[in-house]
Amino acid sequence: MSELLNDVAAHQAVFVGGKGGVGKTSVASSIALARAQPGSRVLVVSTDPAHNLGHLWEQAVGDDVTPLWSGGDGPGLVDGVEIDPARTVGRHLAAVAETMTRLLPDRLHAAAREHLESARDAPGTHEAAVLERVAETLETGLDRYDLVVFDTAPSGHTLHLLAMPDRMTGWTEKLLANRDRSERFGVAYGALGGTKDTSDRDAELRRMLLRRQARFSLMRDTLQDSSRTGFLLVTVAEPMPIAESREVAAQLATLGIPLIGVVANRLSPASLLPARAAREEALLADLDLGARLTRIPLIDELVGLPALERIAGALA
Repeated sequence: MSELLNDVAAHQAVFVGGKGGVGKTSVASSIALARAQPGSRVLVVSTDPAHNLGHLWEQAVGDDVTPLWSGGDGPGLVDGVEIDPARTVGRHLAAVAETMTRLLPDRLHAAAREHLESARDAPGTHEAAVLERVAETLETGLDRYDLVVFDTAPSGHTLHLLAMPDRMTGWTEKLLANRDRSERFGVAYGALGGTKDTSDRDAELRRMLLRRQARFSLMRDTLQDSSRTGFLLVTVAEPMPIAESREVAAQLATLGIPLIGVVANRLSPASLLPARAAREEALLADLDLGARLTRIPLIDELVGLPALERIAGALA
């Protein structure tokens, strides 16, 4: 194996990111295939609303786990998921509505349903729902697969998503602290002769918040654990993607997320385009991000298993 695949093999989760249009899906899928061929179980998760995973593998891929490749009699396999934002938001709001119906008095149910429906298209609802789905997929993926590869949205969206677990963990911890305070007041109220019993409701809310805290804490800790998680940056040898790659690397360092490698994709063949290949090499020479650089040549007809096998071979 190449040093890049050795680095990938040392991790349980790898996030593949970069500027839009640089080939993140093909690199993520090829890494998954290269790891599965020796016998690993790999899950590829697309978080980009403009999904290309199904098109690349030439089969329908949806919000549920779909088999993409199997090594026959061996244990190696690749499964895929395309996170559906609309379905994710719908499931998220339905779960919140079901919880609110149980926890709130009947007279507030109509107002709660109206509030949730207005929140469907509100700023932040999509991000919160997708984060929940990514955290859930990471949690189950770490348990059932040897490697989880995230094919992410373009850089800005991905960096925002990766910064959210830390914020959501802190927010959930504050909610739990408020619940503790509320429960203490309830006990004091009962000692003074109060009769309102909310113990079952409070216990259920606490359980829900603890589950949420555990899930976001797991994602935050996993993202920042260099022994478990790494970020693989994909670029092409052009000025704008190179500049954006530098910005992404700097922000990853701020978030404490380890950069395990850089892939320069779609490089021109020096034998056919010597001047262009020389310009590309000059740009790559200035891309010093402190991580190993892997080169992938330009490959025509980038659809289907044969193309993925060619890229996997270049990675290996």
